[in-house]
Amino acid sequence: MPIYRTRDRSVIHSLQPSEPEVKNPKARKDSNGAIAFDTTGETRRLRAQSRWLVSETVQGRQTEASKCWCDTNSSKEDDEEEVSEGFWKELFLLKPDASRLRQILEATDPNFLLHVQHQPQQLVLQSVTHVKAGQTPIDENALDTLTVFFAVVLAKKYTNPSSDIIEVLAGLDNVDTVFTELVTCLDQTIRDGRTVELRQKAVRTTIAVVARGYQTALVSYFINRDFFPALMKLIHQLENPLRACEPFLLTGLLANYNKFETHNQYRIRFSDFVNDGAMKSIVESVSWTCTLLRERYITIQDDTPTTWSIGGTLSYVGLGGLAGVKPAAPALTEEQQRELLLEQPGLEAAIFLTLYDFIMTNKLFCHTFLTLSSPDKGQPGPFSTFLSFNSYLFQHAYRTSRASIYAYLNLLILLILVEDAELAKLLCETSASVRLCRQRPPHLPVPKGERPYATAIIDLLTDGINHNLRKRLDTAFYTQSLAVLSRILAYLAKSRTKLTYHWAETWRSLLSFVRFLTTYPDDLKALPRTTELVEALVEVLVRALTTGEAFLPDAAAYDDLFYKLVESGDALIKLRDAYSLSSPTAKDSHINTLINVSKHYQELIDSERAKKEHLSPKEVSKIIKQGYETLSLEAKEGPQAAESGYREVEYRSVLKRAARLVVADAANLVSR
Repeated sequence: MPIYRTRDRSVIHSLQPSEPEVKNPKARKDSNGAIAFDTTGETRRLRAQSRWLVSETVQGRQTEASKCWCDTNSSKEDDEEEVSEGFWKELFLLKPDASRLRQILEATDPNFLLHVQHQPQQLVLQSVTHVKAGQTPIDENALDTLTVFFAVVLAKKYTNPSSDIIEVLAGLDNVDTVFTELVTCLDQTIRDGRTVELRQKAVRTTIAVVARGYQTALVSYFINRDFFPALMKLIHQLENPLRACEPFLLTGLLANYNKFETHNQYRIRFSDFVNDGAMKSIVESVSWTCTLLRERYITIQDDTPTTWSIGGTLSYVGLGGLAGVKPAAPALTEEQQRELLLEQPGLEAAIFLTLYDFIMTNKLFCHTFLTLSSPDKGQPGPFSTFLSFNSYLFQHAYRTSRASIYAYLNLLILLILVEDAELAKLLCETSASVRLCRQRPPHLPVPKGERPYATAIIDLLTDGINHNLRKRLDTAFYTQSLAVLSRILAYLAKSRTKLTYHWAETWRSLLSFVRFLTTYPDDLKALPRTTELVEALVEVLVRALTTGEAFLPDAAAYDDLFYKLVESGDALIKLRDAYSLSSPTAKDSHINTLINVSKHYQELIDSERAKKEHLSPKEVSKIIKQGYETLSLEAKEGPQAAESGYREVEYRSVLKRAARLVVADAANLVSR
């Protein structure tokens, strides 16, 4: 069999022996802790395969080790349990072929890893030792090897997951020593590594362990260590904002580990964090990550508004070359677009869980997030890019449960922001341009120039309501969208802030949603939380009706709301009856308030039509104004208005689901 022999005469097999099929082997542990079998043939094959497992980490590397032939039956070679120090040093001098190592480890049976546990244990120990030594490129190569090793080995399905994983990586007797050493080494490398590249590699290794071992007790070693200062220091010192994505993500993974069951010190770190420079670095990283995620949607289907130009006109008739216009990239077919959109958003979206934690616990961070401008003149600010990305995410939220969960998570971020009066005021006073998704009709009007962030948020919510209508409705997404909209209307009414906005589009979307709900009641009532959704929709309409005069820009906009309610009178009655919202005679019912207003004006209009068959829009508007005098309408607070603010415990189940998704995406992010 061909093998490699290193300078220190350690043998490295280059071919994988056939995997032994061991049936009820009588095993014992020798003095070194390695498993030994009574059968000589089994011993040789098992040990040969264990050497192969370690030696395959050098596949794809350039090495000066000479190739030779030797007798694999040598008892001296077979009896060697420890791989020499020279082997490990030469191993880590060579750059690993990560993809090849991943293939080999994925093909390795977990039971086999248990049989040869001494080898992976040595790999972990030696990797940590060489990282601590700080010699280039040995430390970087050791971290790269560990990242792949942890990402694959921890993902395997073991009979007894917790104990088996510990046996493979460290051994039950040594786990405290080994993992304390590992965690300390990674923390120190992230904090004070000799290069930024080395510190980034240490972050990836840590993510691999934490994400793949999230359901094991191994993560507790990382929780007790407190990586927060090291991660914030790295984020602040990184010149490329996109590279801060992974340390920022790692912070969120650690902060969400068993946060509802046990005390987690990272939560306190988030609330006490006041480093202005690091905050700005985080916000810039979020901004660039949102831009990256959004551009992937645009690459699939470019919805950039086209403006007239002589070059564009010549391109339309096939003469673009005359104007020096580059030919456009070939458009994807609908099927190709559909397949690619199913993969969105990208894995980097996992950072939104960390962003949620900062928004929820740190008001100073919220202020920085809303007010920080882009360092590049002419470019949108961080919060503008966040809203822009969510415009694309919300329009395609129905495509996968993954997209839906991230959309819901970002809705929680918006809910926290609009519930705080000071932050809501900032949203109404801070103006910026926000690019909105226009990949699917119906399209909202294109805004001209800058406008308050609050109006852009309402556009996101309206678009989300318009583009996710399905019989298998995502009731959680719709309920949360209506909750955010309700809080915005409540603040506008209370502060008497009048926003210039295309309110008619929002009322049209809400009432179209009412008609959708009345069209498929049997299908929708079978879904969870449908009644809660319908009540939230009614509450938003009642709030707009009773407080609209305080926030709508003029009387014409208020009249338009009344007129649309009159048009939807029959649909409102069907909604009440289909979902058993109230009895027709109940006076304190929100749905009956809407129906009574609709009936009141319908009677006035019908009485005028008895005198004149056709009524002009001006005449209808006049009737509506006259109807105010005879309309009895009291401002009513919806059930959500009575809440004392955002309470995280109420969203415990969905946040746990989001954490599981983020863990999976984080593991895949460092594995690609």
